[in-house]
Amino acid sequence: MKASRFFIGTLKEAPADAEIVSHKLMIRAGMIRRVAGGIYNYLPVGLRSIRKVEQIVREEMNRAGAIELLMPAVQPAELWQESGRWEQYGPELLRFKDRKQTDFVMGPTHEEVVTDIARNQIKSYRQMPVNFYQVQTKFRDEIRPRFGVMRGREFIMKDAYSFDKDVDGLKLSYQKMYDAYVRIFTRLGLNFRAVVADNGSIGGSGSHEFHVIAETGEDDIAYCPDSDFAANVEATEALPLIAERAAPAEALTKTSTPGAAKCEAVAKLLDIPLEKTIKSIILATDNEGEGAEPTIWLLMLRGDHDLNEIKAGKIEGLKGFRMATEAEIIEWFGTPPGYLGPLNTKKPVKVIADLTVANMSDFVVGSNEVDFHTTGVNWGRDLPEPVVADIRNVKKGDPSPDGKGVIDICRGIEVGHVFQLGTKYSDAMGATFLAENGKPAPMQMGCYGIGVTRILGAAIEQNFDDKGIIWPESIAPFQVVVCPMGLDRSELVREHAERVYNELVEAGIDVILDDRGERPGVMFADWELIGVPHRLVIGDRGLKEGKIEYQGRRDTEATLLPAEEAAATVAQKVKAALQA
Repeated sequence: MKASRFFIGTLKEAPADAEIVSHKLMIRAGMIRRVAGGIYNYLPVGLRSIRKVEQIVREEMNRAGAIELLMPAVQPAELWQESGRWEQYGPELLRFKDRKQTDFVMGPTHEEVVTDIARNQIKSYRQMPVNFYQVQTKFRDEIRPRFGVMRGREFIMKDAYSFDKDVDGLKLSYQKMYDAYVRIFTRLGLNFRAVVADNGSIGGSGSHEFHVIAETGEDDIAYCPDSDFAANVEATEALPLIAERAAPAEALTKTSTPGAAKCEAVAKLLDIPLEKTIKSIILATDNEGEGAEPTIWLLMLRGDHDLNEIKAGKIEGLKGFRMATEAEIIEWFGTPPGYLGPLNTKKPVKVIADLTVANMSDFVVGSNEVDFHTTGVNWGRDLPEPVVADIRNVKKGDPSPDGKGVIDICRGIEVGHVFQLGTKYSDAMGATFLAENGKPAPMQMGCYGIGVTRILGAAIEQNFDDKGIIWPESIAPFQVVVCPMGLDRSELVREHAERVYNELVEAGIDVILDDRGERPGVMFADWELIGVPHRLVIGDRGLKEGKIEYQGRRDTEATLLPAEEAAATVAQKVKAALQA
């Protein structure tokens, strides 16, 4: 590729609405341009990296035995109505009508469409296992698209769907995809972790997320440095921090706590550890029937812990909960938020205690009276034994659920997710096959997604400096740039630049020759911003000494290579990096 025949749209500054590094650098490097909120043009530099990600994904999917197809971005509403997600999916699902007033959606995912394919094409257990995949544009109408390609509305995704005759087959298909994802993200050159995850709106049983580790990640990942354990914080079991409950040692005492509406203030005022205080979270679930009162729930957490809403939503009776209103809190507890507790409520409430809280003794709760808390509270003596559940987020230093150390927390960007769906969609949509016993049975499904365009942003968040992007070798828009000094003035420079360029092309290296005639400072700044991993600088002065200057994108200084060996040396560096 010659730069004079390519489009390079670098900018000195990013727009003011670009908030994170990847968004700023992708715009400045001429990779993307905004069309509307969360919707981008992918310019030639950006598209080259996208295609390289897609190629690696395709190679590993094919290697794992998946079969590529292509499903429509526009999907009929009737399929979503069959699965039940037409009502369940939130406003992120873009719904519209065609000229005949028929309902359609812009697909955020393709479970319904692929299940329709399977139920019409797969009739016998002999046709399974099968795994269909595609690389396709998706649309999710995010309420607040931000961070460039990290949380856009339109994006490119690889999604795959496996169909098996039984659960054992599903587990095998799932493992093949899990292994394929490990190979994909390794080849992409990313520092990543596979973590146990919650299935969310997709449904099903087991799942893992693949996260690129980066400080700007939106997700907290709990992991154990001394073992292989890793999970999304939302899905990490929070073990009790107190092995067994001690006998009461304090009297139940109503204590004045003026102005202390938070656990931290109570602990400071009473000169006690924060760990002795209880945080009361008030939730409500609505009941059917005209004028029916809601059920009010009091969830008890230690003062230094936070509620895990996903865990709470899995407690029997709490599915679809909401936060109680202030009016409801006053009606049930007799006081505004800040001094709430399980003692002497005005109306009955359902109490759920976290695992750690259930083993506490002599703790402090709100007295349901402004400016008062009650100290020396104990289960059994002062309160009935609670319903106990894991309802909190883990913290750094908590014991690891695998018993092999303690938890640490890092930030991650989700770039892939694998699900064991089971029969969620095949049951709803009648996707059955004739089993070996001659009877119909529902297909066991798996679902496997990779955010292709999001990978670009995640890779940049992990690989950049003050000059610009530092691409992993495998997905750089170009692997090598040849920068001739004074190309239009020196026949010697032109001759060697063309020779080195041609030798690299013949060696199978993705190289660009910057023949634009720009000043050295402009050339270097452009290619450092774009993030090309290897640079060769060819000038009259060096050639007179038989040398060509080489500098890797991560190198602090340039080195000199013999002019006749420069192309071969750099080609070897590229190939070694790809095999690392």
